[in-house]
Amino acid sequence: MIEATLYTAAGAKAKGAFALPAETFDGTVNRPVLHQVVRAYLNNQRQGTAATKTRSFVSGGNQKPWRQKGTGRARQGSTRAPHWRGGGVVFGPSPRDYTTGVPRKVKALARKSALNARAGEGALHVLERVALEGPKTRALVALLEAMGLAGRKVLLLTHGVHRAAWLSGRNVPRLQVMPWSDVSAYDVLWSDAVVVEQGALTGQAPAEPLEADASAPTPVRAKSRAAAKAKAAKTAKAAAPRKPKPARAAKAAAPKKAKAAKAPAKKAARKAAPKKKGK
Repeated sequence: MIEATLYTAAGAKAKGAFALPAETFDGTVNRPVLHQVVRAYLNNQRQGTAATKTRSFVSGGNQKPWRQKGTGRARQGSTRAPHWRGGGVVFGPSPRDYTTGVPRKVKALARKSALNARAGEGALHVLERVALEGPKTRALVALLEAMGLAGRKVLLLTHGVHRAAWLSGRNVPRLQVMPWSDVSAYDVLWSDAVVVEQGALTGQAPAEPLEADASAPTPVRAKSRAAAKAKAAKTAKAAAPRKPKPARAAKAAAPKKAKAAKAPAKKAARKAAPKKKGK
């Protein structure tokens, strides 16, 4: 059984050591497989866009610079030959694909071997949980300093995606933060120390700290009180029924019959009026 140092969320050493899972940490270190996987990883990072021009791609030199015989100089066929200034390149690089495939089981064995190598060196540490409520680089750097890992290349492996930890560590040199499920053999070998969240090894979410007693009074700032009062007053004002204006109330109370009575009178006056003759 391989054990690792256990640290609290504050970075202090906890009592006792953490027993690493036997299915992953069994002491297997396959060096040839590590070499194969690392080489394939580096090959896959190459773009393969390097290119030079051979004598067939260089412009010019379509005719002989001088006649074959009688000049006393060596015979030449083109000024774009490799031994001429401005000529083509011999055996130069050309665009190619460096992609190297590795079987899935070989990748898994290499990852397992890399983790066992770091655990055997005592460079693998277990952290109870990453206690970061939000992105804060200073808090993450202070945690690494408390663990004694300042100035070293550290690989922090979290239980699932921990956005706050990733945002806190992306600006820190020599620090890499990623989920436990995404780590590769190259990432483990790149680092000098590996810090793994305890939940990633046990498969359980890290336990949250106990919350404060709800009955205890919580301090409230004066600005917060004023904002709460203003919000309550605004809500009460919006909920209160609106009073109709006097003019609107009188207009609404007036009978609509008066308007109906005026309509026949206007119609009769329009009929009685003499019609104007057209010019």
